[in-house]
Amino acid sequence: MNPPPETRRSCCPVACTLDLIGDRWTMLVIRDLFRGVTRYRDFQRSPEGIATNILASRLAMLTEHGIVEKVDSSSTKWKEYRLTERGRSLGPVLLEIARWGLAHIEGTEAKLAPQGLL
Repeated sequence: MNPPPETRRSCCPVACTLDLIGDRWTMLVIRDLFRGVTRYRDFQRSPEGIATNILASRLAMLTEHGIVEKVDSSSTKWKEYRLTERGRSLGPVLLEIARWGLAHIEGTEAKLAPQGLL
């Protein structure tokens, strides 16, 4: 579930966390999961325009690390993604990133804020 210690660049918790969720796309995928997005095609509809290969890679990595799980849809033949308990624990992190952006980056808006977070 976690990268083995010998593959980490350091034991710093900030570095290790950023290695897992610190690229430009991963937290946006997590944001969308908090917003209720569950299907692959719906992730692609986000305004940031994530490429299909990047989306597939991030969902696979998040699944591998126990942040997201892939489940059979109860109403269709399609697979759906949802946050695990570990993934949901990122809610406060996401909220603080959004608050910081609203306070310090002119022109930002909470249009895509997960319901109940902002």
